[in-house]
Amino acid sequence: MTKIKWLFIASMIIMLLAMPLFAACPGEETTPPPEYTLYVGGGMSLTGAYAEDSAAVLAAIEDYVQYVNETKMMAPWRSETFPDNVTLEVLWRDDELNVEKALTIYEELKAKGMLVYRTSGSSTALALMDRLNEDRMGSPSALVSGPYLLSPPKTCLTIYPIYTDDLAAIADWFLENWTEDRAPRVAYLTADYPPGKSILIPEMDAYLESIGYELVGTQLVPLVPTSPPTTQLLWLKENKVDLALCWMINPGSQPTIKEAVRLGMGTNLDYKITFGLAAPSHLPVFVPAMGAELSEGVVVAGSYPPLDDLATPGVAFCNDLQEMYHPNDMVTHVMYEAGLVEAMVQVEALRLAMLEMPVEDLTPVDVLDFGFFKITDLDTGGLSSTPLSYSSGNVEGVDEVRVDQALNGKIVKQGTWPLRHLYAQ
Repeated sequence: MTKIKWLFIASMIIMLLAMPLFAACPGEETTPPPEYTLYVGGGMSLTGAYAEDSAAVLAAIEDYVQYVNETKMMAPWRSETFPDNVTLEVLWRDDELNVEKALTIYEELKAKGMLVYRTSGSSTALALMDRLNEDRMGSPSALVSGPYLLSPPKTCLTIYPIYTDDLAAIADWFLENWTEDRAPRVAYLTADYPPGKSILIPEMDAYLESIGYELVGTQLVPLVPTSPPTTQLLWLKENKVDLALCWMINPGSQPTIKEAVRLGMGTNLDYKITFGLAAPSHLPVFVPAMGAELSEGVVVAGSYPPLDDLATPGVAFCNDLQEMYHPNDMVTHVMYEAGLVEAMVQVEALRLAMLEMPVEDLTPVDVLDFGFFKITDLDTGGLSSTPLSYSSGNVEGVDEVRVDQALNGKIVKQGTWPLRHLYAQ
């Protein structure tokens, strides 16, 4: 029997044993506290490029809400509890990554009484960001992180690092392991797509050069290549690049690395080069799809632990939740972990706000000021690279970046490195 099930059974026994102690005296009537419902969720992108990711995120949010409703616990490793007379409900709509639809959905769900709201992707976050800020609506999302959220910080909160900080962490890690008596040569190999181009900024260049790299140049590849990017890879070889820093989604990184291996390019191949990718190329997705030989040496920063890492409490929690609620339909995508972190942040903001205000009086700004902006060192059981903290001047939840490498078919954590806050301001 899983730990969650034992805790659930134990909590029920304690409640039953305690009932006589709180029984009313003869002739005395008791009035139970009024019941309330609070919503979590918001816009989802179950149609479009992020459909698989979003489905995993939504499954985690629904599982976590059911867990909190049944146990009133916040996580197996936490002592805080959720109010007995408040029930959570997941309220969401599929905006299909359509900006106009996202705006309409936001107004609809806000009118239903939502006090927190997630956005479904960068395009919808950009469209909603000012409106969320005007409404003082806190908005964490497992699929949104970028410099546009940070200058200036508003009410959209990140739960994972921005892509330039991911790549800076890879550069830090690579340099610590560099043994040759010369400056390593670095180049960008990135998707011809707005997030891919977001890494091509002077601040990123300046950081790489300041720590000792020789910056070579840039090659762009399609978001989803229709043919192998042979020309771009051969350019790296011709220019003697040691480290390629990349932003790609898995449908782009997988065929790119497959072609690199065919060309004899990799950490253990004839031409020695390391490919370092930001979080959309999550290794728990990349490695099973590519296999040990094709994935060898590939590095990804800003992602989450593999779902078989049951020694990590948060991963074990993910497994237990699914075993409890849908054991025959397990979600194996790593974005389930991201969805669980997002759900923890939304629910923690509501819990903290209710410590300061009666639940019936809460408004979005109360949840923002007394909830989100009071979250300090929120323990996610090791799912996020560090515990999460927010304030009105800090919407970045983590302050370090996790770096993983594929070695012999396994995902091996290399450590964490500080955020370098590299973005155009």
